[in-house]
Amino acid sequence: MIIDRYLQQALAEAAAQATQLSRRSFVTMTVGGAVGLALLPLASEGVRAQQADLPPGQKPTEQPAAFVSIGQDGTTTVLCNRMDMGQGIETALAMICAEELDADWSKVRTGFGDQRGNYVDPMLGMHLTGGSNSVKNSFTQYRELGARTKAMLMTTAAAQWKMPVSSLKAQNGRISGGGKSAGYGELFDAAMKQPVPEKVVLKDPKDFKLIGKPTGLKVSRDKSTGQQAYGIDTKLPGMLVAVIAHPPTFGARYKGFDASAAEKIKGVRAVLAVDLDRGAKGIAVVADGYWPAKMGRDALKVEWDTSAVEKPDSAKLLAQYRELAQSGGKLAPGEAFRADVSKRAGAPNKLSAEFVFPYLNHAQMEPLACTVNLKADSCELHFASQMPGVDTDAVAKSTGLPAEKVSIKVLMGGGGFGRRAVPSSEYVLDAVSVAKALAASGKRAPVKVMWSREDDMKAGYYRPMTVHRADIGFDAQGNVLGWDHRIVSQSIVMGSPFESFMVKDGVDATTTEGMRGPYDVPMRLAVHHPKVNVPVLWWRSVGSTHTAFVMETLVDEIAQATQQDPVAYRMKLMGGKHPRHKAALQLAVDQSGYG
Repeated sequence: MIIDRYLQQALAEAAAQATQLSRRSFVTMTVGGAVGLALLPLASEGVRAQQADLPPGQKPTEQPAAFVSIGQDGTTTVLCNRMDMGQGIETALAMICAEELDADWSKVRTGFGDQRGNYVDPMLGMHLTGGSNSVKNSFTQYRELGARTKAMLMTTAAAQWKMPVSSLKAQNGRISGGGKSAGYGELFDAAMKQPVPEKVVLKDPKDFKLIGKPTGLKVSRDKSTGQQAYGIDTKLPGMLVAVIAHPPTFGARYKGFDASAAEKIKGVRAVLAVDLDRGAKGIAVVADGYWPAKMGRDALKVEWDTSAVEKPDSAKLLAQYRELAQSGGKLAPGEAFRADVSKRAGAPNKLSAEFVFPYLNHAQMEPLACTVNLKADSCELHFASQMPGVDTDAVAKSTGLPAEKVSIKVLMGGGGFGRRAVPSSEYVLDAVSVAKALAASGKRAPVKVMWSREDDMKAGYYRPMTVHRADIGFDAQGNVLGWDHRIVSQSIVMGSPFESFMVKDGVDATTTEGMRGPYDVPMRLAVHHPKVNVPVLWWRSVGSTHTAFVMETLVDEIAQATQQDPVAYRMKLMGGKHPRHKAALQLAVDQSGYG
């Protein structure tokens, strides 16, 4: 995802406007102004509290006790402030913390935070796993968490032993000095009562013992032996399992249903009408386990009413998209996309191309599942969430509970690719809807709502179908004289809380991500955002899943047409700019044996 890039850009723009303001006025403007208005719907009460003007060491994201716990035997648990779905950040962040803590790595364990403000991204001020920003944004944070924890442990030891801190040494989970020695676990409880230091001295990178060294994932053994628990594996006392019969068209509703056959299946406890995402209404079958719930759903007889919703047709949509791609559209913001392309008409060489990308399901290895324990005065959820703060506020609104009465136990995810970060909290609210209906029927119990692979394929969210149309003119040397380009694609952020800072001049920034740059070509880029009754969502690298393929293919086409080496041609198009892109390309050439 590229949300972090636009959040940081929005904050930078606000900062530029605030040069004449006091610090407090600037904080008020950025938190309560345009940027704040965009973020407030995404933030839980804890996140909003974190925005307060607190001194160093006092912010929720800087509190060692929220991230580190050490048992009497020295077992050290470091909580990850995000969701791990296979990218390894659960281990990576623990390593970063343990490095500065000087912990015994063999005794370090990992876990996850929750929806509280301690676990927001410290750079963005919201809960988010995405955009490849986990280590980048939390590197210093976790180093300081480790250093602060160690400082508090050493202060405690110094007080107990009545000697100066400077005479003590911390190493491999122990503190020693003056002939005395104690494990971290012996000091931890008392240390957490110490004031959190404002400033700490971090290690010189040359002294790192963990960071940058070959280190296996803490979860490798459990994953390779089938012991790792994922969101779908949640088990609670008295828990029931539910599956949902979704309508055949997005947003449709049932007209009527016959549950008699389903109710006869052993293990089925209830058949309930439920409100679903996008105004749809479906039927949930609740049972003692997944299989009886599925068998019960298969036995349902449902009459669906699709009269009030659009029924998308792939062939008709493609024809419509192709027509739109011929002309018009909203110009993408920025001078880079508004070049004069009139010279294309007289160019000696011309290239026209069309690219079609279908709707794509995320198809993450672990299908969706969300366990809801809804009580009269609280709601606890267990699932793999990429945005627990967003999900918390959505659940609070759905249940009528205060946000502080909603808790999310973030669990390991078996893949995500963006599917577990839905701005509408779609599958989470579907699960809450089942829990509410179950409680209303007098059968309140924890319930795990599970999606089969088929459910997600048919009723999930998708990468948008996209059509690109390019008309390019160039000379015999491959100099581009004009590149006229149109993209037709649904917006994935319009109508969501992200719209206010990710849509500019009517164009969704995720749609144009990856276009033109790093190549210095005169491009006119226009975008059509048709509204279609298909729910869409970011999909792995978002815009680059289609734009990168289009750009690189067209650059290859021009290089081939002008009989140039494609690597040399790319280097020429980048000119004297983009040294990192050039270095990456050169490294690929050097390591691959190209040429």
